[in-house]
Amino acid sequence: MPTYDFPEDLRDAQLALHQTRAAYEEYAQALPWSAEPMPGWEADKQLHSNYRSHKGDSPGYTEGQAAEVRRFQDELLRLSIEVSTHPYWATLGSGVVAARMALKHAHEVQAA
Repeated sequence: MPTYDFPEDLRDAQLALHQTRAAYEEYAQALPWSAEPMPGWEADKQLHSNYRSHKGDSPGYTEGQAAEVRRFQDELLRLSIEVSTHPYWATLGSGVVAARMALKHAHEVQAA
């Protein structure tokens, strides 16, 4: 497997992208299931079981929650663009896909 000499700013941006994605996913776990107020529902009983899928009423996101989601999405977009358009990729010629995949795990190698 080839090794890559990723520039520090590219590694930092990729790590920030990982961390921001993880923080956003954690934040989203506490949000209502719908961004807009929606009534709950209950599905029919599943065949051969007593399971009924259901959701309670969703109050929708508060203004603060919606703003925080937008902030996360804006930051994720900014970091994604920073990583994907970094000048380093133009120096590789071929093997860019393998290098991009390696970058996603560069912080794991660095920690070990």
